[in-house]
Amino acid sequence: MTAKISRINPDQLHGTPGYHHITVVETGRTAYLAGQCPLDQGGSLVGPGSLEVQVDQVVVNALAALAAVNAQPQHVVRSVIYVRSNDREDLGLVWHRLAASALGPAFTSASTLLGIAQLGFAGQLVEVDLTVALPD
Repeated sequence: MTAKISRINPDQLHGTPGYHHITVVETGRTAYLAGQCPLDQGGSLVGPGSLEVQVDQVVVNALAALAAVNAQPQHVVRSVIYVRSNDREDLGLVWHRLAASALGPAFTSASTLLGIAQLGFAGQLVEVDLTVALPD
């Protein structure tokens, strides 16, 4: 049986820029993807200093990870986006670039966007953590 995914925005809560406050998964298996980083297949950081280039690599990596478990962006039920910045414009840029990408449907579920002080790799500006309701 394929998991039934419902996305809800209660009237009592504020409007959102595309995500839903609540995502409910009725049945099925779940995959927890490690934080996807802006590293190429060889493990080298791409786009030092460029949020755009790093977001694009994170999208490529996240799509590959989803494909490895036979899932697609619409199967994502939770995302956490980390941006190494305290500038709201940077956070907005990352959100909008992700939402406009091939991975965009992943960000219609419950989602959190965080500005943080540091990430794991030197020069890393972005990381995306995804939880997926696996299709049959």
